[in-house]
Amino acid sequence: MMLKDSFAEVGAFETLRKVNAIGYNAVEISQIPMTPENVEELGRSRSELGMDIAALSVNVEGRKGMPVESLAENFDKIVDDAKRLDTSLLRIGMLPFPAMKSLDAVVEFAKQANGYAERLQEHGIGLYYHNHHIEFAKFDGKYMLDIIADNSPAMGMEIDVHWVQRGGLDPVRTLEKYAGNTAMVHLKDYRIGQMPEAAFGLLEKGDFPAFMAEFKNVVQFAEVGEGNLDFPSIVPAAVAAGAQYLLVEQDELYGRTVWDALQTSYDNLVAMGHGDLF
Repeated sequence: MMLKDSFAEVGAFETLRKVNAIGYNAVEISQIPMTPENVEELGRSRSELGMDIAALSVNVEGRKGMPVESLAENFDKIVDDAKRLDTSLLRIGMLPFPAMKSLDAVVEFAKQANGYAERLQEHGIGLYYHNHHIEFAKFDGKYMLDIIADNSPAMGMEIDVHWVQRGGLDPVRTLEKYAGNTAMVHLKDYRIGQMPEAAFGLLEKGDFPAFMAEFKNVVQFAEVGEGNLDFPSIVPAAVAAGAQYLLVEQDELYGRTVWDALQTSYDNLVAMGHGDLF
């Protein structure tokens, strides 16, 4: 997802060559059109660079405006692409927005996803669900994420530790909770940024609602090791939970380049003693 602009500018192979030069040896494909050209270059990245295509992104049903293929409409192509790229993991980035509106809608989504997970298992491919913070809303006292898990036993988890924290839970305890059912973990930090100087100008002008909007927006995404999450505990917990891939991601960069951000996360993980994971 972080690299989609680079994919569009210089293509998949040149993008992943730069990623590989930093020290990363695997990549998850998200928000990238799976055109024949991109699939071919991803395959070339595997053979020439040794880049592991960790997972491909899918939706259960088509979603307008998003370059993500759906299991309902593109099942055979998705399976073919996965096999061509030697990828045994597929991931759903988020449940459809309408599915968030009620308990029945959540259950319907989960059961539909489970049906596809069972079909994918026949091809040696696993299906996994990636959380945000919304999945820690409760229906009848139960987290949405647990409702999804209970109604889709054939589907595993991709735990995003930033969004777990933003949802009000502890990343380490959450990883322990879903141990054995988590194939991938997203590593991105959780930073409380400084109030921008312009916000105090709003305050002086008496625009208190605008000032409070800035106040609420100090919660930020951050490079691994540049925020408040306890990664020296999170990374071992992710490994202990059985994760096959720990994937660095950052939703917003706040003026930094993607390359600087990826380099910082890499350097910090190595400094923490996790260089052996790359």
